Amino acid sequence: MRKSICILIVLVFASACEEKAPVPKEWVLSRTLQLDGVNPIGLTQVNGAIWLSDGDHNRLVKVDTEGKITETVDSLDRPMHIDAIKETIFIPQYGKDVIETVDKKGRFIMQVSDSLDAPAGVSVFENERAIADFYNNRILYFDGASWISFGKEGKAEGEFYYPTDVQITKDKIWVADAYNNRVQVFDKKGGFLQMMGQNQKMNAATGIFVSVDEVFVTDFENNRVLVFDMMGELQQVLKDQIEKPTDMMIKDDMLYVINYRNGKLNIFDKQPVVVKN
Repeated sequence: MRKSICILIVLVFASACEEKAPVPKEWVLSRTLQLDGVNPIGLTQVNGAIWLSDGDHNRLVKVDTEGKITETVDSLDRPMHIDAIKETIFIPQYGKDVIETVDKKGRFIMQVSDSLDAPAGVSVFENERAIADFYNNRILYFDGASWISFGKEGKAEGEFYYPTDVQITKDKIWVADAYNNRVQVFDKKGGFLQMMGQNQKMNAATGIFVSVDEVFVTDFENNRVLVFDMMGELQQVLKDQIEKPTDMMIKDDMLYVINYRNGKLNIFDKQPVVVKN
């Protein structure tokens, strides 16, 4: 009797474990929006609304769910990879060598510790700020109290060849090291931690987005987005309807990818992996 009960318990436990096993998922193209006369470089969201930097037309645009422009911020000079916190948008202006902020109170130039040379990306996280300083081949980082600068031109760890995008997370700074064709990861003192993508034959790693458990990188010239896990292992390559991708973000559990060449916004949904026999 006891033996039968033990066997039954083991079977029930095994069954419960099988039921809780995670189902493998992958990103699948769900929808594509043709943007209205926009060649997007960066994107962000404010109160759920999508904002894009339209570098070729020196403006920001807010678009609706059909990709139509509903609002613009004009008189910019080559706005690049933007970011936002609360209702404030941070805009790196590649042509003016400044970071400008836009909110309901107006437009202001952000004060930084040193002169910029073609800022290509900005990231905001709570009271922290980071800037990808393109021609200076460095990252400027503000921890809420003071600025530091790290990086120089080169190919070694901690060196850059035209960084184009940056993202701050809780304990790390992630950099799209564009023309070294890789991502580099640093602690918040500028110390090198990790490299990823260097073996994937990328050609211009221009944009980066880091979620809770995935790292997305735009491989601009190869017309694809690479998806890594947090350790740098390649998980998926996205190519469907992608042409010269520049930036990405997660919104409402969907992956949004913008394409500079064809002016399209691709929306991907995460679905169970289909096993092919």
